[in-house]
Amino acid sequence: MTLPVRMDDGTTKVFHGFRVQYNDSRGPTKGGIRFHPDETVDTVRALAAWMTWKTAVVDIPLGGGKGGVICNPKEMSPGELERLSRTYVRQVGRVLGLFEDVPAPDVYTTPQIMAWMMDEYSFLRGHNEFGVITGKPLALGGSKGRGDATARGGLFCVREAAKVLGLQLSGARAAIQGYGNAGSFAHSLGQQMLGLKVVAVSDSRGGIFNTNGLDAAAVEKHKQETGSVVGFPGATPISNEAILELDVVVLFPSALENVITSDNAGKVKAKIQAELANGPTTPEADAVLHKNGVYVIPDFLCNAGGVTVSYFEMVQNAYQYYWEEGEVHKRLDSKMTSAFHAVHDMATKYKVHNRTAAYLVSVNRVAEAVRLRGWA
Repeated sequence: MTLPVRMDDGTTKVFHGFRVQYNDSRGPTKGGIRFHPDETVDTVRALAAWMTWKTAVVDIPLGGGKGGVICNPKEMSPGELERLSRTYVRQVGRVLGLFEDVPAPDVYTTPQIMAWMMDEYSFLRGHNEFGVITGKPLALGGSKGRGDATARGGLFCVREAAKVLGLQLSGARAAIQGYGNAGSFAHSLGQQMLGLKVVAVSDSRGGIFNTNGLDAAAVEKHKQETGSVVGFPGATPISNEAILELDVVVLFPSALENVITSDNAGKVKAKIQAELANGPTTPEADAVLHKNGVYVIPDFLCNAGGVTVSYFEMVQNAYQYYWEEGEVHKRLDSKMTSAFHAVHDMATKYKVHNRTAAYLVSVNRVAEAVRLRGWA
């Protein structure tokens, strides 16, 4: 779609955007909207497919979708972002809906952007439609527990992996590559929930290491004040590449895609690799990790806590009753634990690595829905 937007200087700029609905055999499509200068329709197509498998592996009644706009939000004012967000919804609104396609925030989109989109859609419909968008502010029908859901869901998987592997997590060393939402919450919640000792973290500028552990609150405060974890007092510098090769029990790749390849997979010493980022491991690396006994919790299982709580938000919107945070955490725990064991059992049954097992679980569920509906 083309998106003409009036800019603050009075000119009109035409942006280009996309919305892809990949598969809705199990329910309405679900997936985020990305605002990024390098966005492409092919990326959006691939991510829509990925969302299909992600919702299926955690067994929530949704399909896969994704959206994107080619823009640089860092160079746009709040007014320009609002006008772009509302224009996007006016163009794509005819194919959105609680029972059709439900967007959410993604790269460089925020709860405020979701609020503008929900409001514009409600205006088009003539009544409030809170459930058409998830990741909204709490005041507009957002769900408690959404902010840390991705990391929390991943940590539930780590807990279950430790059980099947016979590992002790309290006091165990961990490293986190990437310190955005998922990585920072993995640090704080890893300490609180599992007693992990996080010895290294990094962001795009570099990393820090302390063999005695890094306090999550102190590191977060330093990043807020300086813009990076780099330079944290009492820590030594470490590269993003070196973090992946540390001798730790749990490694959290939480940043970029394709950081673990056939070149460095043999150097990964972690017992558990919990993929909070999308696509951090190449297919060639998977084989090496599996051969070396690294227990990989694949991305579209490990980071599915976000879409799971987005589904909870849809449910709460639909019947206008909102859960307390503890209830959200309890239901997320149940979903992630069940999904983890479905994948683990599949991997054990067919003697394959966990990523193949996760695809076996999810593709089978989608295929069954397609068959039962008479589509194939």
